[in-house]
Amino acid sequence: MDYLIIIISAIFINNIVLAKFLGICPFLGVSKNTSTAVGMGAAVIFVMTIATIITYLVHHYLLIPFNIGYMQTVTYILVIAFLVQVVEIIMKKVSPELYQALGVYLPLITTNCAILGVAILVIQQDFNLIKSVVFAVANGLGFMLAIIIFSSLREQLDTADLPEYMQGVPAALITASILSMAFMGFAGLV
Repeated sequence: MDYLIIIISAIFINNIVLAKFLGICPFLGVSKNTSTAVGMGAAVIFVMTIATIITYLVHHYLLIPFNIGYMQTVTYILVIAFLVQVVEIIMKKVSPELYQALGVYLPLITTNCAILGVAILVIQQDFNLIKSVVFAVANGLGFMLAIIIFSSLREQLDTADLPEYMQGVPAALITASILSMAFMGFAGLV
């Protein structure tokens, strides 16, 4: 039951983008079309899960035993940067179309505070390794759900008859805020 609560909470109630406001840069930058949003969501799920596992192990088997917990943030950033480079190399060989579509946004995962935030939240909430992985995957799915919904709405906005001053970023920000309020409706779920 704990795992179900973690999953529902991370995806809907405490959505990493819409409730905690982490990962906004790639959320706004890559959400112009749905296919790139799906690719970014999948990359975030993968990197977030692997980064959480590695940072969990680094924290419990390196930082704590050597009493260097103050190095947590720097260590986590280095781990995430390394993982993004690996994902970029793999994506370039496996799916060159997706790699080209993501373009400059793939390196944004390196500075995506959602990934760093999840790694830190796992430690703050004192999850074990299995709960940490479930939490990371659920947060990645929450990110993916939010970015896919948002990209779908942005594609509809492109065809809408909006005043010139509302087109583009203003409409996207208003849509994101309304989407965030819609997700607040899930607050009583768990």
